[in-house]
Amino acid sequence: MRYDLPFFDDAHRTLARDLAAWSAASLPTDEPDGQDAIDARCRELVALLGRAGWLRYCAPADVGGALPRLDVRSLCILRETLAYHAGLADFAFAMQGLGSGAITLAGTLSQREQYLPNVIAGKAIAAFALSEPEAGSDAAALTTTATRDGEGYRLNGVKTWISNGGIADVYTVFARSEETPGPKGISAFVVPAETPGLTIAGRMTPMAPHPLARLRFEECFIPTTALLGEPGKGFSLAMRTLDIFRTSVAAAALGMARRALDEALTHAKQRRMFGRTLADLQLTQAKLATMASEIEASALLTYRAAWLRDVEHQPATREVAMAKMTATESAQRVIDAAVQLFGGLGVTHGQPVERLYREVRALRIYEGATEVQQLIIARSLLKEGNNG
Repeated sequence: MRYDLPFFDDAHRTLARDLAAWSAASLPTDEPDGQDAIDARCRELVALLGRAGWLRYCAPADVGGALPRLDVRSLCILRETLAYHAGLADFAFAMQGLGSGAITLAGTLSQREQYLPNVIAGKAIAAFALSEPEAGSDAAALTTTATRDGEGYRLNGVKTWISNGGIADVYTVFARSEETPGPKGISAFVVPAETPGLTIAGRMTPMAPHPLARLRFEECFIPTTALLGEPGKGFSLAMRTLDIFRTSVAAAALGMARRALDEALTHAKQRRMFGRTLADLQLTQAKLATMASEIEASALLTYRAAWLRDVEHQPATREVAMAKMTATESAQRVIDAAVQLFGGLGVTHGQPVERLYREVRALRIYEGATEVQQLIIARSLLKEGNNG
């Protein structure tokens, strides 16, 4: 990425340079095999990122964070760089931010001081529990309930596809606290993993290894002090959190695509065929040119969206959706092209492009699938009307 563009300041350039050097020297690059090994690696990575200070960008300065408030450009630089070097490191960083994001945005001083310092120190693992078996893209359809009971609430229901499920120390949980359909009536709660009535209903095995689980809440009692923000405003809080971190999903896709392009360039220059190198063939050159152009177009959309939030203080929901949709879809094409250039090696387990092929696929789904981003963009355009 060219950090000399006007989207960035000197602090961003220093962050990018220092993080790239640290990542190359410090991150494990092998892929753990088996659930226990995956869980252990994620715990290791969270602790490593915490000790190095990178998780401080996931919280504001008043609780020990790096900056006065969350800076989306910094989050994007971190995710792009980490994803370039190790997909699981990017996952570990992203979930600390997403899992604690609602606490940052709406938590009381007591809640922020209780949870955020440990999250950014890498001493506590966070998770974001929104999705349910029948409420994925249609998040407002969730049915988990939070029923008032004296000085607290009782949670009942099931959450699924929960990243960090099974290893998290604290969950941000969204549940219906009022008998109102749709987004109204949903509240947010911070729930420690050891709370009685919260159990891991089952572990899940995604194509790219990371902790994923179903959660079950059965008469899970939490005090009223666990409520995040106002009652009935939880869906809005979830969307605000996703709006911040959705831009960083685009940046992670960028990092993966850049790594795929670099791997493809190295291979094309070295691979001999028909008396020449693969790079000498015009078909290869055309493919590499398309890959590079898609990456740069995605980068401009991604950092424009981040800049609009950070500098112009705009919600930039449409621009974020454009960035997320374009960057993840383009990254899938770029990585697929890299696999094709590698031929048989490209589909061999353990090759970087094969790993990237599995890692990038989920980015087109989580935090709002591509189709959801298309709806967001189209509805914004239709509401705005013809700009003439």
